Amino acid sequence: MAGIDELIIYRELENGEVLREMTWIMGNYDKNELYAEVRARFFACMHELVKLAGTYGFERNLWQDYLTFLLVNNENVFSTSCEIKGITEGSLLALARHDFAIFQELFAFDFAEMERILQAGFFEEILNYRRAGAAGRVFNRRIRDRISELSVQLASSGDVETFTQHMIHFYREFGVGKLGLHKAFRVVHDEQGVQILPITNITHVNLDDLVGYEIPKKKLTDNTEAFVQGRKANNCLLFGDAGTGKSSSIKAILNRYYDQGLRIIEIYKHQFRDLNDVIAQIKNRNYKFIIYMDDLSFEEFETEYKYLKAVIEGGLEKKPENVLIYATSNRRHLIRERFSDNQEERDGDIHASDTIQEKMSLVSRFGVTIFFGSPNKKEFQNIVRTLAARYGVKMPEEELLLEANKWELSHGGLSGRTAQQFIDYLLGQVRQEAV
Repeated sequence: MAGIDELIIYRELENGEVLREMTWIMGNYDKNELYAEVRARFFACMHELVKLAGTYGFERNLWQDYLTFLLVNNENVFSTSCEIKGITEGSLLALARHDFAIFQELFAFDFAEMERILQAGFFEEILNYRRAGAAGRVFNRRIRDRISELSVQLASSGDVETFTQHMIHFYREFGVGKLGLHKAFRVVHDEQGVQILPITNITHVNLDDLVGYEIPKKKLTDNTEAFVQGRKANNCLLFGDAGTGKSSSIKAILNRYYDQGLRIIEIYKHQFRDLNDVIAQIKNRNYKFIIYMDDLSFEEFETEYKYLKAVIEGGLEKKPENVLIYATSNRRHLIRERFSDNQEERDGDIHASDTIQEKMSLVSRFGVTIFFGSPNKKEFQNIVRTLAARYGVKMPEEELLLEANKWELSHGGLSGRTAQQFIDYLLGQVRQEAV
C-alpha cells in the first residue's frame, strides 16, 4: 500500500492529522513491540473521527466520510482548476490520478485484522455511525448530504478512472473548499488577518416570496444574470422605504443563482478597510462574488465611504471581473445631507459645491439603482391576501383586511414586512388556540 508521503497534489491537507495517524497505524498495528502505542493512537483517532462527525454532521462510514471531506475541502491547483469549468486532459489530470489511486486504497482498506489485533470491538460503530441530530455545527444538511453521497460513489468506484471522474464532477458541480460548498460568507479580522468565513444558517428566500415589485425584481435579476453568465454587469444599489424587500431580494437571487457559481460575502462599513484583502482572496476563483452591504448609509462625520469609493473606482489594479457590489439603503444618496450644506457656500466653505459633490458622488458609482417604495393601501391588502393564502390562514377576507389595517397602524405602516409580521401573528394565535 502506497503511503501518503507519496501524494503529489493532495499533500497540504487541512484536518489531515487523523489521516497521518491512521496511515502510521495501518503500517504498524501488527508489531508486538508497538502494541501499546498503536492502540493508544488508534483510540485517539477514533475520538477525532467522532468529534468530526459531531462538528460536520457525518454518519454512516466515518472513515470514508472523513477521506471525502479532505478531498472536497483541499484547494489545490487541480481542484480549483476543476471548479465550474472542469478539466479533461493534461499533466494535472495524470498527477491527480496518481493521488486518487492512493486515496482509493485508503477507502478500500480492510480493518478486520486491525480490529481483531487491537481488540477494538466498538469499531463497527465507527463504520456504521448513526447520528442523533440532522446535521452538524459547520455543515448544514444540504452540504453534509452532498459529501456523504460522494463518499458512497468513491467507495464503490471500480477503478481509479471512475474515482477521478467522480471527483471532477463534484468539483465542477459544487466547487471546492468553503467557497464552493457554502453560499454566503462574512468577514472577520482577527490575529490571523482577514478571513472569509461561511454563514451556515441562511434564510431560504425565493423571489416569488416577495409579493409585487415585479419591475425592481426584474431589473435586479437581469443585472445578476448578466453577471453570472460572464457578460458586463453593474454594481447595484437597492434603495427605498424600510420593510419593502430590498434585503430579501438579494437573498433570493443568491438562492436562484448559487448553482451557477454565485456567492455572497456580507461586509459592514466598519470593515471597509478590509475590502482590498477580501477581493485579493477571491479574485482568481471561478465563482462570481457579490459583496453585499446591507442598510448602507453614512453620517456626515463618517469617512468610511471613501474606502468604498476607492474600491469601486479601482486604483492601478483593475477591479476583478468576478466581483460586484450590491448595497441596500433607505437613503437615495447614502450620505446624510443637511440644509446647512447649502448654507456653507455662503458661510465659509470656499469650495462648498465640491464638498457637496464629494458627498453625493458615492451613489454614482452604482451603475444600477433600483427603487423599492412602500405599497399603497390596495397593494398592501393584496400582499396580505397572498401571504394569508400561502400560509393557509383561515379567516374571512373582510375580517382579515380589517385586522391587517389595524395592525399596520400600530406596527410601522404599509410595507411587506408589516404584512408578513401580521400573518406571523395570526399563525401564532392559531397554534396557541390549538394548544
